[in-house]
Amino acid sequence: MKKVIVYSTPTCHYCHLAKDFFTAKGVVFEDKDVMTDLVARQEMVTKSGQMGVPVIDIEGKIIVGFDEEGVVKELGI
Repeated sequence: MKKVIVYSTPTCHYCHLAKDFFTAKGVVFEDKDVMTDLVARQEMVTKSGQMGVPVIDIEGKIIVGFDEEGVVKELGI
């Protein structure tokens, strides 16, 4: 399984959708709360150039927002 990191905030609806999707599909992911973790926030901005969440990192492939089709394609599910 590919390594997945979700950069999110607790109040982001699309972040919850993404994490619920991964859970439903049995995809293990690391959740980084960029609201409270300043190091994770800077990491997210460096990787994506974006401040908006969610930012999904699938083994270096960055997806900004919850693009279900893009996630399915990257994960091959």
